[in-house]
Amino acid sequence: MKTHRVKTDGLTQQVLEAGEGPLVLLIHGFPELGVSWRSQVRALADAGSRAVAPDMRGYGGTDKPKDRDAHTILHLVGDMVDLVRALGETSAVVVGHDWGAPVAWHCALMRPDLFRAVAGLSVPFQPRRPNGPPTPAMAAIARRAGMGELYINQFQAEDAHRVFEVDVASALRKAFYAYDGATPDARQSTGFIPAGQDFLSTVADDATLPPWMSEDHFQEYVDAFTAGGFRGPIDWYRCLDLNWSLTAFLQDKKIRQPALFIVGERDPVRHYAGAHEAGLKDWATDLRGGHVLEGAGHWLQQERADEVNDLLITFIRSVA
Repeated sequence: MKTHRVKTDGLTQQVLEAGEGPLVLLIHGFPELGVSWRSQVRALADAGSRAVAPDMRGYGGTDKPKDRDAHTILHLVGDMVDLVRALGETSAVVVGHDWGAPVAWHCALMRPDLFRAVAGLSVPFQPRRPNGPPTPAMAAIARRAGMGELYINQFQAEDAHRVFEVDVASALRKAFYAYDGATPDARQSTGFIPAGQDFLSTVADDATLPPWMSEDHFQEYVDAFTAGGFRGPIDWYRCLDLNWSLTAFLQDKKIRQPALFIVGERDPVRHYAGAHEAGLKDWATDLRGGHVLEGAGHWLQQERADEVNDLLITFIRSVA
């Protein structure tokens, strides 16, 4: 594997890469980096693919635009389109986890000529709804259920990133712990925040690293977020309603390419995104598999690396 920087039209992206063969792009989510895919890069390369995992816009070694509105879904998909071209390729299989999953789904939705197959981990495709932008709807659902406020709504505040930057190591440790499959039910996050609290205050101060994460690997995250901060990553959330306003042209559009979905049985994201799993085949019309990994939490590609690798390799070979 090698880490290098690739100049695209919009920005310079740092990527982790290995292998030769058909291109597979691996898109990380929050709060992660391209190195979260290290096991997949190695396994896919060994299986005959060219595997590339970028640090996404606002993260790690990739450029970090200062403008909040430079983090829309159009920018994020455009970055991946540019990356494919800059790598000298004309097509790719695109795989995304967490926030990377919506990017991957939209890559397939917007550029079916370029992205020939798509896999999403943890977050199913969520089609644009015609009744208005998403964050007011999220807030209303939480109020009606008496569940406080979804963290996504809290992230809309202009200063939402600052609480993560007070103690970067503690913030990251809590985030990984709260969504991990090894964390007991009572200590996992639900994504809903009681009044007067924030995402980090709801996680126990004695949170430990997940069993799959070494201290050295954790330090990679701490170093990257200490240097780059959390403003850009949380700007992705702040653009949710803007994304809705920019994507009317995608209303009712379906994903026709071969698709795969993988989710952890104990992934807290299922509390607020999992309702769409059952209907995924209605929007991804060539869904080749929907897999629920027993006992797994949110960080699938690291928690269950071998299982995810096997599923991805089988899927990619089926669309070769």
